[in-house]
Amino acid sequence: MTTECLTDVCQIELDDAQEQALAAAAKALSHPARIRLLKILSQGQCLGSDLVSNLGLAQSTISEHLRILRKAGFIDAEVQHPRTCFSIKPEALTRYKALLEYLD
Repeated sequence: MTTECLTDVCQIELDDAQEQALAAAAKALSHPARIRLLKILSQGQCLGSDLVSNLGLAQSTISEHLRILRKAGFIDAEVQHPRTCFSIKPEALTRYKALLEYLD
């Protein structure tokens, strides 16, 4: 199967803002542990301590991954002192799926 090479890439509509947003979201998802955290949280809320005990990673490592996911807007954290309950933000996943459609 042969495909023709593009000869006029100037006709492709580009959107810098969408590209930046997609790259930032992809960077936040670029580690397997973060994907696993999102998969777990997609099933319901979870205490940070439970995530640590079930993932087999150091508490500091889990905390860093959770921080990155929070900063990117994928998860929420509700402090229930002295614990923190994490939950996924479904609208963030919807937004990410929409950003991926930019590539179509």
